[in-house]
Amino acid sequence: MYIATTTGTTALDRVEGLVRNALYGIATAKACGVDEPTVGLLNIDGARQAEMQLQRLQANGYPIRFATSGRSDGGAVMRGNDLLMGSCDVMVTDSLTGNILMKLFSSYHTGGNYESVGYGYGPGMGDGFNKLILIVSRASGAPVVKGAIEFAAELVRGDYQRVFAIELNAARQAGLDAILAGCQVQKQAGEAAEAVASPPKEVVTAEIHGIEILDLESAVQALWKENIYAESGMGCTGPVILLSDSKVKQARSILLGKGYIGE
Repeated sequence: MYIATTTGTTALDRVEGLVRNALYGIATAKACGVDEPTVGLLNIDGARQAEMQLQRLQANGYPIRFATSGRSDGGAVMRGNDLLMGSCDVMVTDSLTGNILMKLFSSYHTGGNYESVGYGYGPGMGDGFNKLILIVSRASGAPVVKGAIEFAAELVRGDYQRVFAIELNAARQAGLDAILAGCQVQKQAGEAAEAVASPPKEVVTAEIHGIEILDLESAVQALWKENIYAESGMGCTGPVILLSDSKVKQARSILLGKGYIGE
C-alpha cells in the first residue's frame, strides 16, 4: 500500500492537497508496476470533498479506479481497519496524518524509537520538479535505508518522470486546473482576502514552529505585509514557516503579537 502524503506542503488548501496527493500516489504506484492502482481516501477532514473532486476528474475522463473499504458499508473513504487490511493500493491522506502513519508502521515492532520496517518516506513529486529525492528519518534503521534505496531504483527503472508527466497531462485534460482553482475559491469564500505581494525572495534556512496548519497561509502573508520574505513548509512536528536566519527574531515578534504562535 502506498501512503500518498507529503513531508512538505503539497498545497495550503487542505482539499487541494489531498487531490494532489492522490495524483502523485497514482503516478508513483504506476511507475512501480501497478498498472491500475485502486485509490482510497483516509477518513479525515476534507476526505469527502476531495473524493467529490476526484469523482469530477473521473467523470471528465481521467481514469481513477476507486477502492472499496473492507467494512460492510464499502465506499472509497477508508477507515482505520483498511489501513491494516490494505484495502487500496494508494491511501490518500494529509501531511500530518501520513507522517504519523509512516512512523507507526515502520517502528511498531521496536517500541517507536527505531524504524525497522518499510521503504522510507518515498519520492518527492510535483509539477516541474525533476529531481528524484527520497528521504529517511534519523530513526530509520538499516532495513529501512535499504528499502528506500530499492524504492528509488524501482522508480528509476519505471521511468517515473515520464509516468508522472502522462498522469498530470491526462488529469489536466480532465479539468484538473479548474478543479484545484475551485478548491482555493471555496476556501476563500466569505473572506475579505487582501492581496499581499511577496517581498524579494531570500534563502530560507531558519524555521519557526508552533503554527496551526489552518493559519499557515495567513501567517506567511502577515510576514509579507511587514516586508519579511517567508515560505510555508512542514517539519517533523508539523507546519513551519521558513525564513532567513537574520529575520527570525523580528518574525517571531510579529507572529506572537498576532496570535499565530505562543511564547
